[in-house]
Amino acid sequence: MECIITIELGTNAVRVFAFDLAGNVVASSKGSYPTFHSQPDYSEQDPEQIFITMLYVLKNLITEKLHPKKYDIRSICFLASMHSLLAIDKHGVPLGNLITWADNRGKREANDLKNSDFGKVIYNATGTPIHPMSPLVKIAWLKNHDPERFNKAYKFLSMKSYILQQLTGEYVIDYSLASATGLLNIHSIAWESQSLDFAGITSERLPQLMSVFSSPGKLRKEFQTSLGLSPDTRIMIGSSDGCMATLGAGIWREDKATVTIEDSGAVRIVGKEVLKDEKQRFFNYLITNNCYVSGGPTNNGGVVFEWFAKQFGDFSVPFDTEQIVEGLIRDASNVSAGSNGLLYLPYLLGERAPLWNANARGSYFGINIKHERSHFIRATIEGILYEIYSIGKILQEHRDINSLSVNGSFATIPFCTQLMADIFNKPVHTVTNFSSAARGAFLLNAIDMGIYPNLEAAAGSTPFQETIQPRQQDHQVYARYFKIFEKLSVKLEEEFEEIANLQQGVE
Repeated sequence: MECIITIELGTNAVRVFAFDLAGNVVASSKGSYPTFHSQPDYSEQDPEQIFITMLYVLKNLITEKLHPKKYDIRSICFLASMHSLLAIDKHGVPLGNLITWADNRGKREANDLKNSDFGKVIYNATGTPIHPMSPLVKIAWLKNHDPERFNKAYKFLSMKSYILQQLTGEYVIDYSLASATGLLNIHSIAWESQSLDFAGITSERLPQLMSVFSSPGKLRKEFQTSLGLSPDTRIMIGSSDGCMATLGAGIWREDKATVTIEDSGAVRIVGKEVLKDEKQRFFNYLITNNCYVSGGPTNNGGVVFEWFAKQFGDFSVPFDTEQIVEGLIRDASNVSAGSNGLLYLPYLLGERAPLWNANARGSYFGINIKHERSHFIRATIEGILYEIYSIGKILQEHRDINSLSVNGSFATIPFCTQLMADIFNKPVHTVTNFSSAARGAFLLNAIDMGIYPNLEAAAGSTPFQETIQPRQQDHQVYARYFKIFEKLSVKLEEEFEEIANLQQGVE
């Protein structure tokens, strides 16, 4: 029997899946790693810890679940979260920690660039909003604030590029992940000279560009031996987690959108043309020539509810976090829509779309003497989904969206999918396998192997589990509260900046 392995390098965990050639999951495993927040706007990870965790999870899956069942591993396909940056020296050794998408330290560089005519040119060329998340801005920050590391850096890599270099010896990045850096011209599919000038680097300090269907080469012999893999096992460079989640969710028609909520979240659509927006609110990421995944990301998805659970969950008995979350969801379900007028702005990590404000902060609004713990639980969930809706709302200024496909561990909680249907006032389809990103990577591999002729046919093979219809009465409640949520998010811009400066000790 033959199988395909997908390796997802997520924000806080590596997820490894094995699929048979019919697309069925035959094995899966997961390993977690921490994110470090040494200051309010800093989000970093240890790249070597991620690499070791990935090897450990992959080896266990192969030796414990695949080899005993005599599976022949045809291919390994990689996907990863976007916007990470790692500086390495000429020996491939990391110069400090990996900087993640959630890092906001480059706020000043981003604001200066975004508010310039030069910034508009770069956005139109690269399709990546000007924001501290962008590796373009991260490199500029290093140049301005950490010149020693900047000057020592032989290459600036994504996390996936670092992993692939460790495994194969090659410095590579796929077009799709590169299109999320702010450094790739998505029209010419080449490193953008004006971005390079702003960052203060040449293209030689970036990895080689490759198609998502390409292979960087064979595994090094030591990893072939330690993992028990054949020299013929194909290593496929793959894509980003966002683009693969869109493919795996079956979204390949322009009247559909997908919502992903893991730690972060996003609303995405697919099209043959770049989605143009004068306010620079959308990303346009490349999958293949003339095929773009467009939409908006939020920093504040499942990570916000996980934070809430850790701070306010009942840990008086030895339950794990998953059980605590289930208990909180049960309590929230006993509260009516709108949480009795309690609103939550979920901006714990600043915010990307649609605000693109790294200074945004979280707050509860409308608290009165009648509010209880259960109201705060439900308001927290509603706030996360209001933020998701705010992205979908502006996407609908450009596209007629008739239905949603949802994926991600947080997005597929039944209570949350019903709220999503009610807030959007659209039917919501759930997929059979909540890890649409992994399925997308399998489909990419399956196209490469000739199982599907193209991306559209591959996306059309995705089975849906159920469809949730919106409840009109609850939608009307949410529509009224969302107007206040939207106003607050914009009106508090000045106060967000003031409190962020105080938190960072800025005079």
